[in-house]
Amino acid sequence: MLDAYIRQYGRRLYGLCLTLCGSVQEAEDLYQDTWLKALRYFSRYDHQMPFEPWLTKICVNTYRNRLRRLARSPFLTFSTAEGLEDALSSVPAPERESYAALHAAINRLPERLRMTVILFYFRGMDVAETAKALGVPPGTVKSRLSKARGKLKEVLLHEDDLQF
Repeated sequence: MLDAYIRQYGRRLYGLCLTLCGSVQEAEDLYQDTWLKALRYFSRYDHQMPFEPWLTKICVNTYRNRLRRLARSPFLTFSTAEGLEDALSSVPAPERESYAALHAAINRLPERLRMTVILFYFRGMDVAETAKALGVPPGTVKSRLSKARGKLKEVLLHEDDLQF
């Protein structure tokens, strides 16, 4: 039933999971959980609407639920080191430090801002798609992006040798 959707959106969904989690193992778990929930709730999907924002919303909500569970458990954390290494492996050596600084700055953003930045800039969603995935009005997405850019600019400008 979902085979065509998995073929069409699977790679992008996995990329989103990896971006959110930062570790291959956590990303694979989130990826599987997202598809299981999509299958479970497929009867609720409005086929008149685009599929990817609906799937992204499931993924984001599943990720948020995991974060809430982890916050209650002091023994479990998401590992970002492996994901960062994976992401940086394709970046030319001279630029790795700048990308690592950007990755660290994005990870320090509050969750709402970080999720908005990831969906808009790294997943290529427009404002309307990002708003739908996050369950907020488009104006809120614009406001969050503005706040996030301001915070990132402030943090990154204080990095001594970061070049753009």
